[in-house]
Amino acid sequence: MTVLALDFETANERRDSACAVGLAWIADGRIVRRESHLIRPPEMRFSPGNIRVHGILPANVADQPDFAGVMAPYLGDLTRGLILAHNASFDIGVLRAGLARAGLPVPALSYLCTVQIARRVFPAPEGCGLGKVARRLGIRFEHHDAGEDAYACAAIALAAMRQTETPDVHGLATAIGVPVTRVASGPPLPRRAPGAISNRAMAAFPAAPSALSFTIRGSTGNRYSVVLEERAGGAQLRCTCTAGRYGMRCRHVKALEVGDITDLLSDNANDVELLARMLGAQARVLGVA
Repeated sequence: MTVLALDFETANERRDSACAVGLAWIADGRIVRRESHLIRPPEMRFSPGNIRVHGILPANVADQPDFAGVMAPYLGDLTRGLILAHNASFDIGVLRAGLARAGLPVPALSYLCTVQIARRVFPAPEGCGLGKVARRLGIRFEHHDAGEDAYACAAIALAAMRQTETPDVHGLATAIGVPVTRVASGPPLPRRAPGAISNRAMAAFPAAPSALSFTIRGSTGNRYSVVLEERAGGAQLRCTCTAGRYGMRCRHVKALEVGDITDLLSDNANDVELLARMLGAQARVLGVA
């Protein structure tokens, strides 16, 4: 089976706004191929915060191919293979959203998250963000360049294989108890809408949404709880950090809303995906998907 690492950069908060992609293929215990491309997103709307992260400007992508044109050569490997990504729920969400926005079929996919791999094989109090793990392992790369990030992701998986003396990525997953996640074909997560989750959206999910809670690592190493609570206007995420106690949508809440599990300490990454689906259901109810 083909194994390849995947990384996207996005122009704004929408998952269908990919502006760059990187891929790195693994075979015979090494990285055998690397690709990197800029992408012209459907809307040339770049958020300043995203630009600060990756440095990509609208002018850089104005003459580049769109999502379908860039991704078409790689869809066979992505759909038939095993995808690695660091904070995989985000990158898989971008892939699915981009395909749907481009009018392409959204296939079933199988993936492993190297954040979860790193937490089991290379744990550290500072956390398991891509740059932090790479630094601990001596992996040199340019962070937030999609091609470089995909390379670092693949290199982390290879390092974990060596550390655990497992012959391949599937053996690694079995050895450390991180199951391969499989998502069915169909529509991607729609655009999320901030604020309360409507009762109509919540009704689509029999697993009581008010039971969702997450433990998050703060920037100084403090532990915070983010809980989905029933409010007058619907269910909302509340964080125990200082900003959250003052009723603000803090960065911990915003990260969970977009599927970012980099600082997730609790072992419930699947609940983050459930949360994202609930937010997607809300978007459909409110007519903003």
